Amino acid sequence: MPPNHKKKKQRKPKNQHQPHGSEEPQESVEDNDVAGQKSPPEEEEQNNNKPYVVRHSDVWGRYLIASRNLKAGEVIIQVEPLAVGPWAESDPVCLGCHKTFEVGAKTVRCPTCNWRICSPTCTGLTTHHSRLECIPLKEYGVAKLLETCSSATQIKLAYEAILALRCLLQKRTAPERYAKLLEMDAMNERRQQITSLWKRNQEAIVQRIRDEWKFEEFSEAEVHTVCGIIEVNAFQIGPTEVHARALYPEAFYIMHDCTPNTTHTDQPGSHELTVRPTRDLKAGEPLTLSYSYTLQGTLKRRQHLYDSKFFWCQCSRCVDPTEFGTHCSTLKCAKCPKGLVLSSNPLDQDASWKCKNCPHTIPAQSVTQLLNGLYKELESIGGNNVELFENFLLKYEPILHKNHYLFLSAKHSLCELYGKAPNYLMHELTLDQINRKEYLCRDLLTLADSYEPGLSRLRGQLMYELQAPIMVKSRYLFETQCISMAQLKQTLKEVTRLLKQSAEILGFEPPGSADHEMAVAARNALREMGG
Repeated sequence: MPPNHKKKKQRKPKNQHQPHGSEEPQESVEDNDVAGQKSPPEEEEQNNNKPYVVRHSDVWGRYLIASRNLKAGEVIIQVEPLAVGPWAESDPVCLGCHKTFEVGAKTVRCPTCNWRICSPTCTGLTTHHSRLECIPLKEYGVAKLLETCSSATQIKLAYEAILALRCLLQKRTAPERYAKLLEMDAMNERRQQITSLWKRNQEAIVQRIRDEWKFEEFSEAEVHTVCGIIEVNAFQIGPTEVHARALYPEAFYIMHDCTPNTTHTDQPGSHELTVRPTRDLKAGEPLTLSYSYTLQGTLKRRQHLYDSKFFWCQCSRCVDPTEFGTHCSTLKCAKCPKGLVLSSNPLDQDASWKCKNCPHTIPAQSVTQLLNGLYKELESIGGNNVELFENFLLKYEPILHKNHYLFLSAKHSLCELYGKAPNYLMHELTLDQINRKEYLCRDLLTLADSYEPGLSRLRGQLMYELQAPIMVKSRYLFETQCISMAQLKQTLKEVTRLLKQSAEILGFEPPGSADHEMAVAARNALREMGG
């Protein structure tokens, strides 16, 4: 099932960097790296071998800027994780490789601590499990406690506590690594104000580690701080079958922006993180990544960032009610035929929405209720159901702008389903359906150029999907003598360009991933074409 509409990465100024545009008092900024300005690195920094330097401002805290001009695709950060562990509320996973267990798979347990693993020969055991928590878990008999968990929820929470425990145990085994972890901001003050979150962590993580598992050497304050470090700074990593997150040195300095200029991948097994710019960057330009899904609207992105990373984004995309003219959040007016309804203040979640063409106004609560209802309907559509996705687009065409993020989710699914779903394989598509796939891919690619320009994963995927209908249609039209040989050659030039760019972008993805396989397929297609 295409995962697109299921989606699927703040800090206090004096301790850590604030993500770009977070809602903090506007204090004076000592350096010149403020929004919209790009300061050249200081002279001594230009001799730095690293392609980035750390800067500080009273508003953003610490963040990274390019120390020199950077080319799209070059490696700017490549680091091993400081700690790796299961997701929050993860299903049971192997504590070595963090892969989920197949239904009906034979239960294998670690011979030392008796915790479930995928295999005694799992390569991740020596890297993660055996090196840190295995012996302590045995000493405290934690596996027996896990067997007595009364519910699936309690089991998930036990797995969630593993990453926090691994971080804490490095205080014993690797104090230098633990010190690097503590450089990351936990945002304790802000998180403590969220009573439900703090109480949940107290009961599910702090008490579990200290009281139930008997790791009393770590204070409550220490455990809460580690919880915050994980919540604020962890990267979700690995392919689909791996349920893991990791903490990395250096990369945690990268600021958030809803139109990021970097992308990152992690290698299977080692989880080594590689960060690359998606476009050419000038010296002094801040490095940014997105903690939110770029094909969502401002209201939803900002709420997600506040709920998960504890800040309200104020980046240039969030400030603009039209989102760079794409209208990703825009509604159609019910009172006038051509009116577009936008937030009167996108930086205020409670601001009313107003038509640009008439006096019609909608309360923010009504907009939220509408979007939540439509989102639930979209979520209910079966993964391969082309007809229902198309019907969703038709049904709500009078309400939503054609570029609304809910439509983008449906369109993204359709881009993949046309050509791959049962009864919709490429050789089974009608000419109208081939044209439909081409239109959808071009439409989304235009928007991706605004939200994730350059060598972004999304653009690579869309270019690969786009080349197929162009290729099939052009050959059909040539065979039916609807186009000339010259026209066919011209069309195939576009196919070649799309395949080359897709292969370049997705070639950065780790071997074994679906995106890397797409890059391999693109390169094979180019060879067959003689490109």
